[in-house]
Amino acid sequence: MSPDPATLPPAGEPSGEELARLVALRHHDPFALLGLHPRHDGQVTVRALLPDAAEAYIVEGSIRLTRLPGSPLFSWTGPASLPAHYRLRVRYGDGAMAEFHDAYTFPPQLHEDDLATFGRGEHLRAWRFLGARLHEVDGLAGVLFATWAPDAERVSVVGDFNHWDGRRHLMRSRGGSGVWELFVPGLGAGHPYKYEIRSRHTGEVLLKTDPYGTCFERRPATAALIQEPSRWQWQDQEWLQQRARRDWLHAPLSIYEVHLGSWRRGPDGQPPDYRELAGELARYAQEMGFTHVELMPVTEYPLDESWGYQATGYFAASSRFGDPDGLRCLVDTCHQHGIGVLLDWVPGHFPRDSHALARYDGTALYEYPDPERGHHPDWGTLVFNYGRNEVRSFLLSSAMYWLEEFHMDGLRVDAVASMIYLDYSRQPGQWRPNLYGSNENLDATSFLRQLNAATHREVPGSLMIAEESTAWPGVSRPVDTGGLGFSMKWNMGWMHDSLSYLGRNPVHRRHHHQVITFPAMYAFSENFVLPLSHDEVVHGKGSLLGRMPGDRWQQFANLRLLLAWQWLFPGKKLLFMGGELGQPWEWDHRGELPWQLAADPSHGGVQQLVRDLNRLHREHPALHATDFSAEGFEWLRWDDADHSTLAFLRRGAGEALAMLLNFTPVPREGYRLGVPGPGNWCELLNSDSRYYGGSDLGNPLGLAAEPVPCMGYGWSVRVTAPPLAAIVLERQREG
Repeated sequence: MSPDPATLPPAGEPSGEELARLVALRHHDPFALLGLHPRHDGQVTVRALLPDAAEAYIVEGSIRLTRLPGSPLFSWTGPASLPAHYRLRVRYGDGAMAEFHDAYTFPPQLHEDDLATFGRGEHLRAWRFLGARLHEVDGLAGVLFATWAPDAERVSVVGDFNHWDGRRHLMRSRGGSGVWELFVPGLGAGHPYKYEIRSRHTGEVLLKTDPYGTCFERRPATAALIQEPSRWQWQDQEWLQQRARRDWLHAPLSIYEVHLGSWRRGPDGQPPDYRELAGELARYAQEMGFTHVELMPVTEYPLDESWGYQATGYFAASSRFGDPDGLRCLVDTCHQHGIGVLLDWVPGHFPRDSHALARYDGTALYEYPDPERGHHPDWGTLVFNYGRNEVRSFLLSSAMYWLEEFHMDGLRVDAVASMIYLDYSRQPGQWRPNLYGSNENLDATSFLRQLNAATHREVPGSLMIAEESTAWPGVSRPVDTGGLGFSMKWNMGWMHDSLSYLGRNPVHRRHHHQVITFPAMYAFSENFVLPLSHDEVVHGKGSLLGRMPGDRWQQFANLRLLLAWQWLFPGKKLLFMGGELGQPWEWDHRGELPWQLAADPSHGGVQQLVRDLNRLHREHPALHATDFSAEGFEWLRWDDADHSTLAFLRRGAGEALAMLLNFTPVPREGYRLGVPGPGNWCELLNSDSRYYGGSDLGNPLGLAAEPVPCMGYGWSVRVTAPPLAAIVLERQREG
């Protein structure tokens, strides 16, 4: 309850200078002057700042307020008989009338505990008290606004509800926390709003979108929207319970990376919304056998061409695809189809857009003030100040927001290398070492450990996956052992080496055999994901199919071989949309995938191969249970450079599968392959099968193991190795 005026200490009359600063919108504490204030003589004074008003009354008692000459400030002094939350009736100069409760009769609403935890850099759910929230005080409904702007001289909330006029709703400073708040009674959901911030250093006035806004106007507009609490009724409780118990280290994980804006397009050429995409995407991922979809960033972003990697709304699902509950529908639908959802999340940098985080209160607030740390030369963006506690709370809360409020199953953290190295993409003289003389960003590494420890603790079963391209040790090792604490890390070396090797003419591959074998040297140094992501089909690189050498038949065979190599090599899998169709041209975010290609036997064959690889990956523990353990991988023949072949075993849960890959267009008849035991060995998969568009050369009748020692085993089979193909052999079970 609000205090009775009689219980407040009496106030002295403000000075003329204070009133002048208030009228000039330069007073840091408007609540000290506005609203109801008891006087030394036992009476009360009411003041209201009412721009453009001709007359103003206190409704209770029809008390007329007097204008301070030449200003928008009105006041009245009289007996202390007003209710705690009186109403004002205002007639404006144009004749319009308005009646509302005075916002300056309400006490502070934010809890000190929240402000303290936020200031320590430990708040995991700051969206629950910062931003704009429907709120009720003393039975009166309204909206509570709060923003962090410690170097502001004045902050106002502006929107269509006050004609975007910064004189009408000046906010209250919460002192050393740097947070400003204001409860506006009578306001509801749906209104666009921003914060008008005056810098106390320069006097410049900035118009900023709420960093904690949960929904934005559709581009190119940039205001946040006041949102009602979500009404979505989740139906994924069983999924979440199973996720919390899942042993992801030893489970199949096959990720389909999706850009929602170009996966499908409607008849009008525009992307469908979240709800329209939900069922189709979930069914397709399920039919193709993927375990997860990974959404390229849908945190609000202004520029389509950034694909979401230059985010301005770290708590807002992009309105270009619908409302926040639409995204909840998409995630829920995927869960009900047995498909997990990962979100691409970008804490490594943010754009310079003047309406967003850059120089939020007129200073380098979210970014490092030092340009040698605060600027990303590659992207022309700004770097978060990971050493500032409130920025940590912001980022920690953003991560938790998507995991908790949207039931995301994990985050793929973008550009981790750019976070952890002070000299990332910088030349000598453009960076300074840390206090130990090295190039490690101590703030960023400390933040990442805090982030990963918190998400794994608070959201059991969630995955944190690093896009990290260097040899930094322990990226996917636990924090308590000195690691960064990620669940997994992208294996960029495997990706680069595989594409480099398979991009060569087969006649030259024998001279580069070490390129394709080298990833096995470090395959178990981290928990790796093998990515063929969107980055490999943009910026002039062409498509995966287009990067393969040879005529059309050889290009498709090489692509099928690349995909088989990805699924058979240790590590979890990620494939960007279109790769499963053998898309012949570079990805274009302005259109949709060429779905019509699936009707072509060659393209449709690639799609069927991916479907079957996913099935094998899921059904055979040897292909997923030991992805991160050297005990599950064994070379049979790695040094056959002259024939450009590889042979190896995968083991897991008591089964062993033998793989033979032929990287030349020459069939290898009678290739002797060592196997770990007698019996009949059958083909589980042959990427040269006619079902995939291949020549259908192989071993359809199975192979009887002979007691002929080979490759370290006492038994072997004579195999036909198809051209530019991979085969998988399994010992046939007796009975």
